[in-house]
Amino acid sequence: MMSQNSNFFSFMIFGALIGLILYSIYTAFGPASSELLDPFDEHED
Repeated sequence: MMSQNSNFFSFMIFGALIGLILYSIYTAFGPASSELLDPFDEHED
């Protein structure tokens, strides 16, 4: 029983991590990336 619980939580954490990585890649390179601003381009001296 304990092994099943630990496997479940391990896969849940692993799935959440993979989801977060995929969401960040989608945000950085997806269609919404054209709306992102580059702070270095905005702050030229």
